[in-house]
Amino acid sequence: MKNVTITVEDATLEWVRIEAAKRNTSVSRLVGEMLTDKMQFDDAYARALREWVADTSAFSSGGVPYPAREAVHG
Repeated sequence: MKNVTITVEDATLEWVRIEAAKRNTSVSRLVGEMLTDKMQFDDAYARALREWVADTSAFSSGGVPYPAREAVHG
């Protein structure tokens, strides 16, 4: 593991200290866990987006013409 130095607003630091105390952990560990959660969320979102874009079946009409806009939004 690596150590980093961060700059945060006073109110943010107060909040994270209280939150870490509530969770019985250190500020360093809490911030590290939050960053890990963010990374995993972003990775999962990017993966889901790639899978959705690659799934061309959702864009296929199966040879049937699409309805006219007026018919759908009549």
